[in-house]
Amino acid sequence: MKAVVTRVKQARVEIDGRVNGAIQQGFLVLLGVGPQDTQATADKMADKVCGLRVFEDEQGKMNRNLASVGGALLVVSQFTLYADTSSRRPGFSGAARPDTAIPLYQRFMEQCRQRGFVVEHGEFGADMQVFSQNDGPVTILLDVEV
Repeated sequence: MKAVVTRVKQARVEIDGRVNGAIQQGFLVLLGVGPQDTQATADKMADKVCGLRVFEDEQGKMNRNLASVGGALLVVSQFTLYADTSSRRPGFSGAARPDTAIPLYQRFMEQCRQRGFVVEHGEFGADMQVFSQNDGPVTILLDVEV
């Protein structure tokens, strides 16, 4: 499982011109699921994302996590994180098929909710417009295998 986690002041995702999910301070998470991923992978990714300490403390050091700032998550499915870029036209056969990816995408979000976070989201497979006001900017790449 792969994720691009961006610290944001605000973010939203629109589908067909309507807001599907929106947050204020927190993380915009672009989440990609691979064919070998399992529920354990999703749980481990949720733990990593929710525990990231990338918010500044009183001394300006990245010491605070999402919970300590009252942040939320906006999660957007992103199969393109598994792109094969060996040619100029990327291939996406390395991403999990929807029958595997959708339940694990949902599992990741549920694990974040169980940790006490508000989780907004896009719609798996939809044509989405994602807007964010990056904070910092701070962007972290995560790759989790079990």
